[in-house]
Amino acid sequence: MNGSRSEITSAELDALADDTLQARLLDGVSRTFALTIPQLPSGLAGAVSNAYLLCRIVDTIEDEVALDSAQKSKFCQQFTRVVAGEESAQILASELAPLLSSQTIPAEHELIRLIPRVIAITHGFDESQREALALCVTIMGKGMAEFQDRDLRCGLADMNEMSDYCYYVAGVVGEMLTRLFCHYSPEIATHRDGMMKLAVSFGQGLQMTNILKDLWDDHSRQVCWLPRDIFDSLGFDLSELKPGHDDPRFAEGFKRLIGIAHAHLRNALEYTLQIPAHETGIREFCLWALGMAMLTLRKINENLYFSDSSQVKISRRSVKTVITISRLTLRSNLLLKSAFYLAGRGLPGPDRQVLALALPATSKQT
Repeated sequence: MNGSRSEITSAELDALADDTLQARLLDGVSRTFALTIPQLPSGLAGAVSNAYLLCRIVDTIEDEVALDSAQKSKFCQQFTRVVAGEESAQILASELAPLLSSQTIPAEHELIRLIPRVIAITHGFDESQREALALCVTIMGKGMAEFQDRDLRCGLADMNEMSDYCYYVAGVVGEMLTRLFCHYSPEIATHRDGMMKLAVSFGQGLQMTNILKDLWDDHSRQVCWLPRDIFDSLGFDLSELKPGHDDPRFAEGFKRLIGIAHAHLRNALEYTLQIPAHETGIREFCLWALGMAMLTLRKINENLYFSDSSQVKISRRSVKTVITISRLTLRSNLLLKSAFYLAGRGLPGPDRQVLALALPATSKQT
């Protein structure tokens, strides 16, 4: 397990109660969600924790370097059937676990070993929750498989492809969260249509921020998730991208992507504002993620020629600032908007086409 946390044996892990187990697994595979999910009300936290673990299992399969594309497709399809209750979770775990390489972190090895426990928790939820989780896993698995056999060294073809990828890995999660929120609260469910329209944008804003931040980590694996069309229009060939470059054409293309991500995060704020102000835990869950993404975009924008993700990673102090400000403002839509716009000062203006997603149909310009 992660060395920064207290060590625990597999037997001790197996003996943990469901909620404690999920919290422990989350802490190993996603520090961000290990921080934000506990803010959710008890009626939601368990289902959302389980949902993120299911998604991480799909991620682990897709990222495993020891598996070829056929194996990844097989295991993702098998996992989809396991989540749906159509196949044995134990058989999947016993087949997949021995194939994981040392490049997969220890916490993910434990997660794969514990698929039967995670699935048992999944199957303990009610039908609507199970359907939301199963649909998310199905779409994510099929969508991510579409990108497995592509040569991604020189980026994606265009912004549409980047949006498709972001949907499969994050937008679909936004839709799933919305279904879980609406299931939890009939009051939130009255805003379902508007929230579902913005859920994908919410996910894409967070995912694009991660893609920009992790540019050089991905590059070291010969993967690039940037859209070629934006850079081609500026006369920059992504095949020539290397750490330490100083090409202003690339910087200009990167700024355009920051503007698109900025717009999606603005939409994500509108999504969050549709959650009743008294649902403080759900608002915090959303706002902490958005605030950290906004500050990350700011660091990227201030250092367009960074060469390592550590150079644009926000500090623990910044995380604490996000938490403090969100707690001071979360009950006031006006204060939240003011704080959010202040955080976005200095960023490239948000893309207008993306912002239009948040407008009522009668307000959109023709």
